[in-house]
Amino acid sequence: MNHAQLTALGRALRVLGEHGEQLSGDTPDSRLHEIKADLRRALDRLDEAVEADKPATRCPEHPNGPVDEDAVDRCLLCETRRRAARRAEHGGRAPAVEAPAPVPSRYGVRADRPQPQQRWLPEEWNGREWQLCGTPRRDLREAEAYLAAQRRGSRPAMAYRLVHEFTDYEVLRVWGTPVYVDIQPMGNL
Repeated sequence: MNHAQLTALGRALRVLGEHGEQLSGDTPDSRLHEIKADLRRALDRLDEAVEADKPATRCPEHPNGPVDEDAVDRCLLCETRRRAARRAEHGGRAPAVEAPAPVPSRYGVRADRPQPQQRWLPEEWNGREWQLCGTPRRDLREAEAYLAAQRRGSRPAMAYRLVHEFTDYEVLRVWGTPVYVDIQPMGNL
């Protein structure tokens, strides 16, 4: 119901309230016809304002759900849930058959393991080993663009590589030549 409909309906109901206050045993028929016209006008305003179908049940959760005449709120879905709860409370079996508890496996089950994720890891050669030089990327083109920007940067590394991670690691591409650099001067003599 929008604001204009709400305002018009309120005005029509207030007019009806005024008619109700002035109603007496000797009210003329012309006045009753006027009340009847105002009543119709208020009902028309109400019909315009109501958009949804009339609820079939008194249940706030399932207003247009299936109907059970014996239920308190006439909702079949809620009454079925209440009946199952009462049956289980009094020692009867619930309608759902419970599966036996699974025997735990020493290796676990598939649902316990994390799902494999595909990522591309940008790495750079630091003179001794490959190290991660940026955040792992989910998009291959984005990872390659990142490494291209690193190579064009002010302090590029000796070599870069892109590693594909998907449950296992696979080197996709290497830029440059990694050379082992001893960090001690004179070969650690």
